[in-house]
Amino acid sequence: MSAEATDPGAPLRKRGRSRMDLRRLGRVALLGPVSRDRLPDAIGHVAEAHRAHYPDADLTILREAYVLAESSHRGQMRKSGEPYITHPLAVTLILAELGAETTTLTASLLHDTVEDTEVTLDQVREEFGDEVCYLVDGVTKLEKVDYGAAAEPETFRKMLVATGNDVRVMSIKLADRLHNMRTLGVMRPEKQARIAKVTRDVLIPLAERLGVQALKTELEDLVFAILHPEEYARTQTLLSAWSGAQDPLTGIADAVTSTLREAGISAAVRIRPRHVVSVHRVRAKRGEMRGTDFGRLLVLVGEDADCYAVLGELHTCFTPVISEFKDFIAAPKFNLYQSLHTAVVGPEGAVAEVLIRTHRMHKVAEAGVVALGNPYTQDGTTAHQAEPADGERADPTRPGWLSRLLDWQEAATDSDTFWATLRADLAQDREVTVFRTDGGTLGLPAGASCVDAAYAQYGDEAHGCIGARVNGRLATLSTVLNDGDTVQLLLAQDTSSGPSPEWLDHARTPGARIAITTWLDAHPDAAQVPHRSRPDAPRPQPQPADGTPYGRGRAGRDPSVAVEPPGAPVRLAGCCTPVPPDAIVGFTVRGGAVTVHREECPAVARMREIGRAAVEARWNDSDDWSGTADYRVTLVAESFGRPRLLADLTEAIATADAAIVSATVEPPSEQRVRHTYTLQLPDAAGLPGLMRAMRDVPGVYDVSRAQQPAATG
Repeated sequence: MSAEATDPGAPLRKRGRSRMDLRRLGRVALLGPVSRDRLPDAIGHVAEAHRAHYPDADLTILREAYVLAESSHRGQMRKSGEPYITHPLAVTLILAELGAETTTLTASLLHDTVEDTEVTLDQVREEFGDEVCYLVDGVTKLEKVDYGAAAEPETFRKMLVATGNDVRVMSIKLADRLHNMRTLGVMRPEKQARIAKVTRDVLIPLAERLGVQALKTELEDLVFAILHPEEYARTQTLLSAWSGAQDPLTGIADAVTSTLREAGISAAVRIRPRHVVSVHRVRAKRGEMRGTDFGRLLVLVGEDADCYAVLGELHTCFTPVISEFKDFIAAPKFNLYQSLHTAVVGPEGAVAEVLIRTHRMHKVAEAGVVALGNPYTQDGTTAHQAEPADGERADPTRPGWLSRLLDWQEAATDSDTFWATLRADLAQDREVTVFRTDGGTLGLPAGASCVDAAYAQYGDEAHGCIGARVNGRLATLSTVLNDGDTVQLLLAQDTSSGPSPEWLDHARTPGARIAITTWLDAHPDAAQVPHRSRPDAPRPQPQPADGTPYGRGRAGRDPSVAVEPPGAPVRLAGCCTPVPPDAIVGFTVRGGAVTVHREECPAVARMREIGRAAVEARWNDSDDWSGTADYRVTLVAESFGRPRLLADLTEAIATADAAIVSATVEPPSEQRVRHTYTLQLPDAAGLPGLMRAMRDVPGVYDVSRAQQPAATG
């Protein structure tokens, strides 16, 4: 099966299998059921394709599903004049070619019975089990509607809801659309264009995200033929002109095959022709087409390690085009795609693009999630699993982007909002994974910010987000997250707080944008209040030359510190406010006094840089600090803004028997407030307890010792 066949109307089929004649099958279908000991002739193609992927599959359930579908649809005709049964047959064949398991094929045969016939879900459940019933019900929820501007968005909204717990529902929908696109010629041109545009905007990106390249490429060609007939005709003419010429890729493929054989690497080398849209894109990019631009080489091997062995041989024996190298094995795409991409210069100077992958990777590259089989069994075989009581199930094949779509579609207030955000989200082609501090992960589109992470983790509670720590450091909400970052979102205690209009400038995900817009629409006055993305950096306080803005009156009267030479006036530096048992060092300043700093104080490094000699300093009675008195310390409290915060903090300080010498409260920014206190401690040993008491105040998320910048004087 080739996903890059040049004929957009060609069905997906194995090499050598005859084309499925739908009119003949329609005549066969009208003959009615056959004896129970053999399959109806009408599904022979389906059985053959299915057995190619699952040799031991039990086809009894397929026969029973066909008999029910054929008898239920008997008398119904398609607009093309064919019996209606030919449609579910064709859809099922598409899925069988992709490697869908038996349960999916059974549901595909029955996907229109509940909607268009008298068959009920209870009947499906009774005859085929809960799993098939679950899938048929999911597809049935996509009601028949006119393909109008308002109707189609709502249809796909329902599709997302129905698909939410099982991607196989979407797989059936994609195959259904492909067959409808193949037979679209019986409709009016304007209706063809309408359906083609929706297919282009939504279903093709969905096929891409599910990794079903075989469906995506054919849908692209069919849409291209309808929406751009002149360009399509020109490209087809170009392909026809080259089809009879000597293919330069043949010589390069032979050379690659010989090289790998000599290296002892077992590999299959194939030429994969580009499909129509792919050729059109290459032509638009490069202008003049080269002979090797009409296809690519595909090298298939057995193991992952063999892929890199092939790459090494190609880059050694041929001249590589380094700019074309991409490793999607070490870093798979969001849609499960894995492959090595490179380009080499052939013996006669022609450049050939090369794809290197294992047979398993190739199957997934062609069929995406369809190739993974039944997600609820270990081996991909058929299972009849009862639906949980709450109607929810976790699908291990469901990508993170689909989970996000399901979350925000519930918040979209109308079809226009849903449609715009759906298209925007599908336009994203890369994801990043960030880690939460509780051990969980968040999957976000590339370029997502802390705003997006907040809404992805907390939903509407993120309205009160006031900041974040990224990799342990405070960061603005506008910070763009990279793959592998660890993010901790900080929420305000005040539940009435809300987002700033500026957040929309940093929100990439539909969920975040919808939530912010909804809140702002409900609080129009809030949009007029100026917001800042983060608190201002601590403003340097005026300081004397020795860097001691506080405690200057203590010089010469601090018996707790001994310095060399003895007897010199001593004062504790206000920039770092040392207390026992901090490691300390002194520096002589003007007037002969010694200022004592904590060893890690920035002022110490600056004084040493300019050559200032350090003075030895130590605490007296270092074995027992409980009797020392009158120590000053500067603490910085980071907190969420709320009523009575200042009163609660000062009460906690007073309870610890500390006196406030001075205090600075900076203006709040996005509900965050920074308090700076210089405190007089009756007992240096009480500092850890004081800091704990301040951290326990509701709304305070960090308390630290101040490290004010200091001049050297």
